[in-house]
Amino acid sequence: MPGSRKLTVRVEALARVEGEGALHLRVHNGQVRELRLEIYEPPRFFEAFLRGRRLEEAPDITARICGICPVAYQMSACNALESLLGLSVRGPLRDLRLLLYYGEWIESHALHMFLLHLPDFLGYESALHMARDHPEWVQKGLQIKKAGNALLARIGGREVHPINVRVGGFYSVPSRRALLEHQEDLARARDLMIEALRWMAGLEFPEFEEDYEFVALSHPEEYAILEGQVRFSHGRLAPVSAFEEIIEEIHMPYSNALHAVIRGRGSYMVGPLARFNLNFSQLSPLAQEVAASIGLMPPVRNPFRSLLVRGIEVIHACEEAMRLIDRYEPPDRPFEPFEVQAGTGFGASEAPRGLLYHRYRINAEGLIEEARIIPPTSQNQRRIEDDLRKLVPQLLSLPRDALTWRCEQAIRNYDPCISCATHFLRLELVEE
Repeated sequence: MPGSRKLTVRVEALARVEGEGALHLRVHNGQVRELRLEIYEPPRFFEAFLRGRRLEEAPDITARICGICPVAYQMSACNALESLLGLSVRGPLRDLRLLLYYGEWIESHALHMFLLHLPDFLGYESALHMARDHPEWVQKGLQIKKAGNALLARIGGREVHPINVRVGGFYSVPSRRALLEHQEDLARARDLMIEALRWMAGLEFPEFEEDYEFVALSHPEEYAILEGQVRFSHGRLAPVSAFEEIIEEIHMPYSNALHAVIRGRGSYMVGPLARFNLNFSQLSPLAQEVAASIGLMPPVRNPFRSLLVRGIEVIHACEEAMRLIDRYEPPDRPFEPFEVQAGTGFGASEAPRGLLYHRYRINAEGLIEEARIIPPTSQNQRRIEDDLRKLVPQLLSLPRDALTWRCEQAIRNYDPCISCATHFLRLELVEE
């Protein structure tokens, strides 16, 4: 872009975010001078109004934080509370929690891939516009999503904000026969995703790679989703209880949301790309085989290719869900009983968008005295800004509309509980 030019990109409103936000970007003579991912919705005070509530209420209250991934909030809350109560949820109850979580991964990833992110790669303004020319892929994406929703309804009681999860287990458990009814739909969803990935692998992905610091849970026996220790790509493995010693939240004056950084190191990435790169060997054999067949092997450092990584995780989720259903026998009781005790509990699980951390301090009466929740969206905010700082100078030769669209796409790579299915940027170009 020759000459002296000022380029201002404004996202006046981020559609469907975990809060209300905007993006402000100012470029002068090829250099990014100012970049702000602004979250300006008033705080929702979930951590504050958890104080004084009984510990048993935390899973249902925190689930209301997000309508797309409520199970993640329930599981992280249960993990934290059960850790301080000394509860060990194992056997069929743990399998049911995994099944419920796999259902959420399937429906959330399918929603993002087919309705929110795929239109970017095909050059459409939205999924509605894309559906006119590619109705078959919208329909197949919805079929995959439906398989996940069905698991949520069966085990959780309903598809949105499940009501069957409790500290120690569930309020009720399904029969083996009821779960077996899902096998055919899960197999179909798996096969549809394999078909979709073989096609999507041929899409044009922008050339952009970064040396990311990946952070994800790690489990010795499985591709971590429900629990584990915190693994960092620079080699550290830490218990969840040490998370706040390693991660620092920083208040930015232009945003009501906190930014998370690794102390002394800077921004990091959580989510599918982090899990894939850190835990690839624990994916199901079929998921690994499909990944290899489409040339998707770690390390993957192009965030635009997260579209494909989500599909690999859906294959894994379907495979694991079918395996768990095959061996399922209803437990003797739907939950593990417990006695209230004072203490502090730490918990984390892998939401579709990345690691979700909870901490609770409970008094002897079982009331919550303090709560701390660090969602994946806030952890990725600083990383999104860093991506845009590196990406924008490469795009300055593009027309304004194309530059605006590419900035949108870069944000959507993270599926930041937005997700932005329509154009949401207004580009203003000022030349000196």
